[in-house]
Amino acid sequence: MTQHFLRGVALAALLSAPALAQQTDLTIALQLEPPHLDPTSAAAGAIDSVLYSNVFEGLTRFMSDGSVAAGLAENWEISEDGTTYTFTLRDGVTFHDGTTMDAEDVKFTLDRARAEDSANAQKALFAGISDVTVIDPTTVEVKLSAPDGNFLFNMAWGDAVIVAPESIENIKQTPIGTGPFKFDTWVQGDRIEISRNPDYWGDAPALEAATFKFISDPTAAFAAMMAQDIDAFAGFPAPENLPQFEADPRFQVLVGSTEGETILAMNNKLPPFDNKIVRQAVAHAIDRQAIIDGAMFGLGTPIGTHFAPHNPDYVDLTAQSAYDPEKAKTLLAEAGLADGFTTTLKLPPPSYARRGGEIIAAQLRAVGIETEITNLEWAQWLEEVFRGKDFGLTIVSHTEPFDIGIYARPDYYFQYDNAAFQKLMTTLGATSDPAARSDLLAQAQTMIADDYVNGYLFQLAFPTVADARITGLWQNAPTQATDLTGVSWSE
Repeated sequence: MTQHFLRGVALAALLSAPALAQQTDLTIALQLEPPHLDPTSAAAGAIDSVLYSNVFEGLTRFMSDGSVAAGLAENWEISEDGTTYTFTLRDGVTFHDGTTMDAEDVKFTLDRARAEDSANAQKALFAGISDVTVIDPTTVEVKLSAPDGNFLFNMAWGDAVIVAPESIENIKQTPIGTGPFKFDTWVQGDRIEISRNPDYWGDAPALEAATFKFISDPTAAFAAMMAQDIDAFAGFPAPENLPQFEADPRFQVLVGSTEGETILAMNNKLPPFDNKIVRQAVAHAIDRQAIIDGAMFGLGTPIGTHFAPHNPDYVDLTAQSAYDPEKAKTLLAEAGLADGFTTTLKLPPPSYARRGGEIIAAQLRAVGIETEITNLEWAQWLEEVFRGKDFGLTIVSHTEPFDIGIYARPDYYFQYDNAAFQKLMTTLGATSDPAARSDLLAQAQTMIADDYVNGYLFQLAFPTVADARITGLWQNAPTQATDLTGVSWSE
């Protein structure tokens, strides 16, 4: 009797207690840790994955559907000739250190990005700027040397976020932006913590705090998610485990697309890859579907050029480099390499590269090409491959949106130098008519496919596993970002 009475009292107390407060913090895992925290001086998309739209903001920004919206610029006017952009900045915006964000900061950011000694990984985005003038604290005028239909799009990149001269010295370790979250701590090798910015100019996010946890190993990722040690994993690295999460009511699985063209990049200046016939042989030695099935467990869309299949201007050129190992052997013989050759295959950490690399190595071996595989961490890959161009082959997913323009940069890491392509990109930049732009983009896609610049593999899928109660996560990845501004917990 006494026991039942006590149970009844406990139950009554529980029922009369106030409802549990809604959760306001989030632990979200990513596979890749940033090498540092300045998105304006590194090619690593892992920096944007943490900081884009959370900590840093640009004049414009990408939305979850890939559209470009106003950011720190409230609105803008474009001159009739398309060469002058006058931006009106939002009033009353401050950086996380309390300093005012104004037109002087915009000028500092754009001038720094386009300076001769700029370390900006996407310096070409700013090359068309001829002058930046401060009109008043909330008005800045940007003059271009020629009209550029992509300019507002370019200003939405993570590489174009607005930074301040007062905090630039320590930005790699202590990023100070204008975003809805401020940076708190970085425990290297483990996590980055951010918290809600109480002085944010816009709508306050629902989350009070968030932790980005870095888990590179796919097995560890599965274990952490299944044990609910983490609340979500964006870009979940073990696609073979997705069916288990889909069958478990505790979780939700979002499978979206990315802007990530996954390529087998070839060093076009390094023999024998300086010979187009050899590059063509490599392309025909690759079985894309086997890589998608073996490395990605079926997630991914085959591509035959460097362009996203979901873009309306995509041209399907996969047949041009169809899997044909006999043709690959014939082409190698034609290039004077009937006995094959040996080259390096340097692989960064993501699963698509490490797993895909083993499959590609076997496919190349079947036609006589031996690869010496080296697994690199991101910092090493950026140093050796991206900056040092010390590689024969590598696998990487280019997650920047609409980035076919990289093929117009002869000093880019795969070192493709084609004056006709460069001219085509210049014409594209000065063209605003949609039909004419579509035609130029079709020509561009075809030109790099014809030149077999790289081995085009697949468009990277983007699976996210999350607690079923979380809402507002991006399904697709129109840019490399984990935007938490609209994320909340449901009851």
